[in-house]
Amino acid sequence: MKKVILVVAFATLCAPADAQIGGLLNKAQQAKEQKDKLDELNINDAEERKIGEDVSAKVRQRFGVVQDPAVHKYVTLVGTLVARQSERPTLPWTFIVLDTDGVNAFASPGGIVHVTRGALGLVRNEAELAGVLAHEIGHVAHKHTVNAIRKNKAVQMGTSATMADRGPYLDQIANKAYEMVLENAFDRGDEIDADKASVQYTQKAGYASGTLADFLTRLDDRNKDQPARNGLFASHPETKERIDKVRQLAGAKTGATVEARYKQNITYEATPITSIAAVEDGAAGLTGSTASKDADKSADSSKAKKDAEPRKKGFGLGNLKPSVAPESKSAQVSASGGARGVGPDRGAKGGGNPNVVKVAVTDSEIEAFKKGVA
Repeated sequence: MKKVILVVAFATLCAPADAQIGGLLNKAQQAKEQKDKLDELNINDAEERKIGEDVSAKVRQRFGVVQDPAVHKYVTLVGTLVARQSERPTLPWTFIVLDTDGVNAFASPGGIVHVTRGALGLVRNEAELAGVLAHEIGHVAHKHTVNAIRKNKAVQMGTSATMADRGPYLDQIANKAYEMVLENAFDRGDEIDADKASVQYTQKAGYASGTLADFLTRLDDRNKDQPARNGLFASHPETKERIDKVRQLAGAKTGATVEARYKQNITYEATPITSIAAVEDGAAGLTGSTASKDADKSADSSKAKKDAEPRKKGFGLGNLKPSVAPESKSAQVSASGGARGVGPDRGAKGGGNPNVVKVAVTDSEIEAFKKGVA
């Protein structure tokens, strides 16, 4: 047996040099292909921001934006203070108040956080607002959306595409990210991770982090008669479980609620869930149906025929694919993917102005604002 082993070893050592070189080249090629596959999935900060801006444009088109600089300034101060406690404090954080009675919040990749006018009406103090924003900041800081798309290989570059031509690939990611953001399609681990981040960030900023659980309790009571999951945080794990976890994470640590300052800056009142005006089924952003500009310009002779035909799917922004399940499928989507479903908050009507209200906050303003967290 020893002789056989020695013969085999000797034969291997004496293999033709070109065969050995060929083997090394094959291994090098395989290593390069593997690296290329990894590079394909890597999204740098500039690309992440571009994806986030595309997602935000769709969210703003869907719900509209409150055109009140004072409200945006206040929310930006709270959000920036919290974001600076995160793992990515230097992102160009942007905070947008959406013009809808629905209670919701959405985080776009790259540092764009949206909160609705309805959510601000349900919040009772600045610490609660900080907790809501911190949860969304956690999703961004930990790259939950982009990482989920990468992990599930939901979007891949075409075989003929090159690394230098990533535009269509990034557009696909933006569309998929919009679906995830709008439907809160994060898995259980990501949601728990964002809850932990919320507690950590708010505590570091000086807020009473346990007040997030107070907000969630109020929200859970608001949704108690809803047949399907509805609105903010309506995903896995169930809201009651999340409330318990947030309280456990917050522990007995104290912090500021800053209720008076919140009431001075935010005067919205939450609309009863039974009174929220909803987008009609088939309207833009709900099932993804819109009439294209080209169709509007069609000849009169074909207009009647086009009106009689089913309207084609498409958001009108980058040919967005349908992103929200019809109501008949919402329960199935909620059960399988942790999606929000099409409840009153999710299907709430929005305002007509999608333009961003630009505000800026300086370091000195942040420092002065932080002194009020007491």
